[in-house]
Amino acid sequence: MSHPLHADRPLGVGILGAGPVTQAIHLPALARLRGLLEVRHIMDVDPAVAGSVAARVGAASSSTMEALLGDETVDIVAICSPHQFHAEQVIAACRAGKKAVLCEKPFAMNAEEAGRISAVSRETGVPIVVGAMHTFDPGWLAARRNWDDLPGTAHTIRSSIVLPPNARFEDFATEIITRPAAGTPDYGDVEVIKSMMQGGIMGLAIHDLPLVRQFTPDFADIEVLQARHVRPFGYAVSLRTPTRTIELRAAMNSTWKPEWSFEAIADHAALRIDFTPSYVQAGSATATFSRGSETTTFGPYGHNGYEGEWRELAELARGTRQPPPAQALIDDLTFALAIADATVESAAAEHGRRPAGLAGATGATA
Repeated sequence: MSHPLHADRPLGVGILGAGPVTQAIHLPALARLRGLLEVRHIMDVDPAVAGSVAARVGAASSSTMEALLGDETVDIVAICSPHQFHAEQVIAACRAGKKAVLCEKPFAMNAEEAGRISAVSRETGVPIVVGAMHTFDPGWLAARRNWDDLPGTAHTIRSSIVLPPNARFEDFATEIITRPAAGTPDYGDVEVIKSMMQGGIMGLAIHDLPLVRQFTPDFADIEVLQARHVRPFGYAVSLRTPTRTIELRAAMNSTWKPEWSFEAIADHAALRIDFTPSYVQAGSATATFSRGSETTTFGPYGHNGYEGEWRELAELARGTRQPPPAQALIDDLTFALAIADATVESAAAEHGRRPAGLAGATGATA
């Protein structure tokens, strides 16, 4: 249990998992919010890692979830562990009586787990935030306040990501779930292609899928037109609903300038949001509306979506903001899982249709 909250003291944060995302993204964001939030406990299954990371911020350390959840100075629990542990840890944090829980993406691996989490959140009253950081970015929030009827009229939605092919930055930026073993992947092996596509959607595209869903009222009726793996890591996916075309593209190449954009396009208006890479502490996204010959830009603002989600967690923990509806989190997850499953199968089928002579081809391949 956490102790009673006092308005004049920072909220205590405990983090389950001390990997790259914790070290490179969350700790710098929390450092900018001193006075509001304070890291009190770091847990990692490797005690040396937990101790080293905790020492940087003057926090306690442990190697078990139970030790962190039993720490009464911890008000908010952030779950940054491997994805297969997320559901169990979210439920345990809620039952431990914490004030709020942040869970990195995906917060569950299937609909059954998501339903259990939702039920426990309702039972305990503990609000849960899923770390879809773009939905907390001030640039995205400004777009929401100003997009008028665009979600109802948009016919094309596009997420485009270009990042350097650096494994270290790749981990920091995307929290990739599936990475091939060391060495050159066997692109002729359909299981390798399926694994990389699954990792691409659930580790990278998932950042923008809650945004896509906002512009896809008929998201439950989605069809994969094409799903191709892009070497060495990336994807080119085309989807369709009865009223929308959705394009998901990602590539790692030798660019010096990372780009991450989201677009929603209607006949008479368009929105483009340019996000900063996660591993660069460079402020918010910029949202640009085009309506006829008129262009309006919002941002950049002083902080990014990671800092935004921590600000929201502080408000939720103090009870000054209403928690997000659990159904929205479940819909975001089932939308992502449906796209991942369908694109993996589509890419595998395309792989099986390729002539043997194309096995060594480069670029966009399935």
